[in-house]
Amino acid sequence: MPLGLRGKKKPKSKENSKLVENEELGERAGFAGRSTTKAATDGGGLPPPPVNLRPKLVFHTQLAHGSPTGRIEGFTNVKELYGKIADVFHLSAAEILFCTLNTHKIDMDKLLGGQIGLEDFIFAHTKGIKKEVEVFKSEDALGLTITDNGAGYAFIKRIKEESVVDKIKVIGVGDHIECINGRNIVGIRHYEVAKMLKELQKGKAFTLKLVEPTKAFEMIEPRSKGGKTGGDAKIGTGRGTLRLRSKGPATVEDEPTEFEEKAVKKVDDLLESYMGIRDTELAATMVEVGKDKKNPDEFAMALDEALGDFAFPDEFVFDVWGAIGDAKEGRF
Repeated sequence: MPLGLRGKKKPKSKENSKLVENEELGERAGFAGRSTTKAATDGGGLPPPPVNLRPKLVFHTQLAHGSPTGRIEGFTNVKELYGKIADVFHLSAAEILFCTLNTHKIDMDKLLGGQIGLEDFIFAHTKGIKKEVEVFKSEDALGLTITDNGAGYAFIKRIKEESVVDKIKVIGVGDHIECINGRNIVGIRHYEVAKMLKELQKGKAFTLKLVEPTKAFEMIEPRSKGGKTGGDAKIGTGRGTLRLRSKGPATVEDEPTEFEEKAVKKVDDLLESYMGIRDTELAATMVEVGKDKKNPDEFAMALDEALGDFAFPDEFVFDVWGAIGDAKEGRF
């Protein structure tokens, strides 16, 4: 998408997951004492690589509302990860809304996305109560920040205090947005969902169908806690991470450099400012694409090649290019 010229918009391996000892919920939440904060990417792209190319790393997992502990391995992207978790707990993968790392709580700073610390413990949040809510759009902005789980579900990552949605207490952080005005949006990326909500007419009511995560009794808490974001949250864990990719095999990588951490945080902030989403995996992809480009037009064309399913505003592309340059020069 050169600036101003945008016009376009295997057989499964042998089951190796198994349940292990029955542990109390939360007992392993501090498994590694660390978290990653990478947002999900979509699971499309090339077919999964052969089994012999997949990292043979074992991760421990539980259902966030309580379950025995399971062990999973042999996945290379988010969809496969959900499938492994579903198999070990005898669920449908479609029941999993999102996962958090090292905590069973609905903590948006601990979302599992495109990168997992090698010692991270995975908690899966499953579908709970369905609800239908009518919202009167009294302001241009609803006060929502949207993200997605990398497998077709957009959900609420943040609710701004004193916003239109904040006044509707039945809507909470972590709720999956299933329908808008009767239109099913499962499978639609979060930036498109944010655009749809933004374009709803001010001064009129609309209807949301939502699915909230299943909650254990001790997990019920003021919803505002789930929407806070930590400015110092790390992308990697410091001892190596497993990078999940929608195209090609997963790879084990070192912790991000200071440049990468600062650039990704700034780009993620720009995503929220321009588009109403937070997605550190998308931000990381943009940084990776742009770090060796010589000018904004070259960067825009590379973005179009990597993320051609969505045309980003020219102003946004310029600002992202500037943020990457600032990080390179240490101006943050």
